[in-house]
Amino acid sequence: MKSLYLIIPLAPLFAALLAGLGGRLIGRAGAHSVTIAGVAISFVASCIVLADVMNGNVFNGTVYTWLTSGGTRFEVGFLIDRLSALMMVVVTFVSLMVHVYTIGYMAEDPGYQRFFAYISLFTFSMLMLVMANNFLQLFFGWEAVGLVSYLLIGFWYTRPTAIYANLKAFLVNRVGDFGFLLGIALILAYFGTLDYANVFAQAPKLSLDTIELVPGTPWLLVSVICICLFIGAMARAHSSRCTSGCPTRWRARPRSRP
Repeated sequence: MKSLYLIIPLAPLFAALLAGLGGRLIGRAGAHSVTIAGVAISFVASCIVLADVMNGNVFNGTVYTWLTSGGTRFEVGFLIDRLSALMMVVVTFVSLMVHVYTIGYMAEDPGYQRFFAYISLFTFSMLMLVMANNFLQLFFGWEAVGLVSYLLIGFWYTRPTAIYANLKAFLVNRVGDFGFLLGIALILAYFGTLDYANVFAQAPKLSLDTIELVPGTPWLLVSVICICLFIGAMARAHSSRCTSGCPTRWRARPRSRP
């Protein structure tokens, strides 16, 4: 089953690379065929994993350790429980529908292959975020989602409105990411680990610990960490809401690039 967990995020990634780097060789039909096939494979595999999890088979393990510093290990790992398995199905299904819809939506656009590469890469980023079992991988998935969102918002990059929306999303996300990083740094400093299971296991013991952001004013450590993480989520949600209505993203699609 572990190999199936790897297939789920890697299938869209491989498809994105093929459509993005080899788009001219495989053509328009090849670009949408390979990306739809990659996401479809992920969707079917996610459904199999969900059925397996519903039978009580939960997974929490390391796939690859890419750095060890002192007693801290930085890993790529997956946490597959009922919530994450359900979200994997939701992400892959919605992405599959978007890919199919995009065939007609972008039919006359010169950036056809590039757009399919972006949305397939977005799917990979979302899956890495959803399947993460540690906060560092969560952050990398979070940043990858932000990067691809930036590319999609400014897809028609010669239009001033797209450039403005791009810049706005970039600035808002950077503010949120600062809070997100502070929260993760506090977790590593006080918990000594970034693994979800270990952090949540230690949380009750540290629930009454305080930290002074301003001398003489103690704050609950857990509250400060949660607020920092929430700032990151809030900024990303605000950025998505502000840019989702931008005409350069989903409305008034130009027939050709200006």
